[in-house]
Amino acid sequence: MAFCAAFRRASSAAVSASIRALGTSQIVRSSALFEPIPLRSIFSWRHAGGCPNTHSLACFSSLALKKPASDAGLLKVIDFEIKCAEESDHHDRVEEIPEAFPFQIQDDKGMNVITLKRTYQNENIEVVVSMPALVTGEEPENTGEGDNDDEHEKPSQSSLPLAVVMSKKGGPILEFNCTAYPDEVVIDSLSVREKEQAGEDSLAYEGPDFNDLDENLQKAFHKYLELRGVSALNTNFLHEYMINKDSREYLLWLRNLKKFVEK
Repeated sequence: MAFCAAFRRASSAAVSASIRALGTSQIVRSSALFEPIPLRSIFSWRHAGGCPNTHSLACFSSLALKKPASDAGLLKVIDFEIKCAEESDHHDRVEEIPEAFPFQIQDDKGMNVITLKRTYQNENIEVVVSMPALVTGEEPENTGEGDNDDEHEKPSQSSLPLAVVMSKKGGPILEFNCTAYPDEVVIDSLSVREKEQAGEDSLAYEGPDFNDLDENLQKAFHKYLELRGVSALNTNFLHEYMINKDSREYLLWLRNLKKFVEK
């Protein structure tokens, strides 16, 4: 037992001597690798412009969160556009629906269409109204030679696309694609199909070109639509409604764009 105790003391002394020979600085460097670095030190390193090697990943993440200088310029331009849009006469205008307007209006934010719905006798009528195609300023002069005047029956003017779908219980579906001009609704196409053909539009026979129909039949269909509320009186109101909606949607789009850039 005495021999073992003496051996342990001798070994301990030898180890202590070896450690002293290595120097205290080496011990400090080695032990520093296992000591936690205070959070305050990390932030001081970052603000000083440097990153310790042992925390390069944390510094890289902090640098990645910094926005480029160009974002500030973009936000400035977006803010200016928002201000201009807010000063517009249209974005906050509340349209007064005419008393005789026969449709219910479904207007969802963020959509570029509105949907009109009504019933007429035993028919369900749905009209999808898209954004207007606006024409402003003077019409450019036609300088081409030998142009046929019949090719452009209508001068350039603002228009409103309409898709009219009519259905009856257990019956076929009647579809009109129309263009509403000031004081006039033009039927571009007409098709009739069974409900079960809804997924086979590319295969269904849709009938002849509407303009190839007998003139009396064309007039009768115009009257047919007018009785159901698709008339110039109502489409002129819809034209103003969609102009205002376009202003509202543009302002909403700008604000969402700003939110994205700011994050």
